[in-house]
Amino acid sequence: MKNNELHQRRLQATPRGIGVMCGFYAEKAENATLWDVEGNEVIDFAAGIAVLNTGHRHPKVMAAVEKQLQAFTHTAYQIVPYESYVSLAERINARVPVTGPAKTAFFSTGAEAVENAVKIARAYTRRPGVITFGGGFHGRTFMTMALTGKVAPYKIGFGPFPGSIYHAQYPNTLHGVSTGDALKSLERIFKADIAPDQVAAILLEPVQGEGGFNVAPADFMQALRKLCDSHGILLIVDEVQSGFARTGKLFASEYYDVKPDLITMAKSLAGGLPLSAVAGRAEVMDAPAPGGLGGTYAGNPLAVAAAHAVLDVIEEEDLCERANHLGKHLVEVLNNAKTQCPYIAEIRAQGSMVAVEFNDPNTGAPSAEFTKQVQDKALAAGLLLLTCGVYGNVIRFLYPLTIPEVQFRKALDILQQSLTH
Repeated sequence: MKNNELHQRRLQATPRGIGVMCGFYAEKAENATLWDVEGNEVIDFAAGIAVLNTGHRHPKVMAAVEKQLQAFTHTAYQIVPYESYVSLAERINARVPVTGPAKTAFFSTGAEAVENAVKIARAYTRRPGVITFGGGFHGRTFMTMALTGKVAPYKIGFGPFPGSIYHAQYPNTLHGVSTGDALKSLERIFKADIAPDQVAAILLEPVQGEGGFNVAPADFMQALRKLCDSHGILLIVDEVQSGFARTGKLFASEYYDVKPDLITMAKSLAGGLPLSAVAGRAEVMDAPAPGGLGGTYAGNPLAVAAAHAVLDVIEEEDLCERANHLGKHLVEVLNNAKTQCPYIAEIRAQGSMVAVEFNDPNTGAPSAEFTKQVQDKALAAGLLLLTCGVYGNVIRFLYPLTIPEVQFRKALDILQQSLTH
């Protein structure tokens, strides 16, 4: 089987709207390594878009899923429940950074989690409005497209979108948006678009994923918490990409001295199987009536078994500390490269949620072209990287936190060469 043959079959069998980045097709994978159908080997710094913090096919995850396969694969939790769902909720409730007792509900995708968080917030507050931020990404359903603050490629041709959704500015010093500017944009929304007593929730990513790994400043999070408290608004934090040890803590929210009311999570929660969750203050989570939350595959037992194993691996292999260790070395390489690569405008990092942004050194404008050149050079040398950012001028690094040290050093060498030659 050849990659080109599969490419031609894909063009005939699947719609163009499903964009595919790589020209090769996966045959097998192990930890941080992918092999294609022609036997070529690639170091995976994409991890299925932040899904594989515990790596491809972690033995503990595989064993947990295999054991569950021998018991049952599906009952629909709302019809016939099972203990593993309850105990996973208990484990997350004990770790999620919210005030007071917590409760958790499981779904299948990150978009489902975000949609259900909005449902819960509206049920609790009995208000319609939701404020989110430019550059944020929250999913591809109609509600989550409306919440997403990036048009191309996610919104083109799909409107109109649900109403009562408003976008404020997200702090970004490189692009001239201070915390003060972002807060003023919220005030403008309250003056021009919707009264604060009609807003159910303010929703944001503590580290924007698709937006370019922009980290929310501490003073911004504090101001949001104060604003929400003064107007009876819920604060929802989307940790779909930043959760489960990626930032050096189980949740990025733990870096702040304020606590959200609801947290959404997915991606690395189940080590490659589809599982998402909404966790939050118990009284808020209990707002929807019985039957108001759920889904046929929500909390699938195979994915739940995988998630239990993922939490075990994070604890046993101290992946939060490893995220900090790996991120520190990556930032060192990027800082060294900056002396030889004038396109590097900014390096952003929280643990192993690391990104580098490229601007044209002559004009200061975002350079998607140079970003693509670096990505292509790296891939040609055997390193898979992802781009992101509103302008497509950011490379983000999403290697498995379980990557062997020798392989990580090899990847950094490829990156250094791709940036400076």
